[in-house]
Amino acid sequence: MTSLLACVITVSDRSFAGEREDRGGPIAVKLLRDAGWRCPDAEVIPDGADSVAQALRRAVARGTRLIVTTGGTGVGPRDATPEGTRQVITREIPGIAEELRRSGLSDTPLSVLSRGLAGTVDPAGALVVNLPGSTGAVAAGVPVVLAVAQHVVAQLDGGDHS
Repeated sequence: MTSLLACVITVSDRSFAGEREDRGGPIAVKLLRDAGWRCPDAEVIPDGADSVAQALRRAVARGTRLIVTTGGTGVGPRDATPEGTRQVITREIPGIAEELRRSGLSDTPLSVLSRGLAGTVDPAGALVVNLPGSTGAVAAGVPVVLAVAQHVVAQLDGGDHS
């Protein structure tokens, strides 16, 4: 168990405007809390690269070590979560995003359309992972993230590769 700080950022114009309930964010928060991460309720922000980059920078400034975004990873006109994430991360970890897409194929062939990224923010030592916004993708994706998150954070802190 860890007591490190995590956060969930839901990226959705409709949820931000109160037109649709955020259902994916609370699922991610519960899974992170159940795994021992300290995690406030999900923050809901509008779509857009600048909105995402600003939210990620705020989370890093609070000392957050694991940041999971939900939504905005598709090919729609307002889907710009990867572009905002790319503004903040310093090193990509493509294997995490690849595994999220690969494992999602068992649920839907549309998983290959996710453009989500994963990477680190140095020197803050944070891991950022983009998940699609569907509840199924969040429920299936957070365990993939949790399988490596503590190891990544330990590595960022200078830990051994064991």
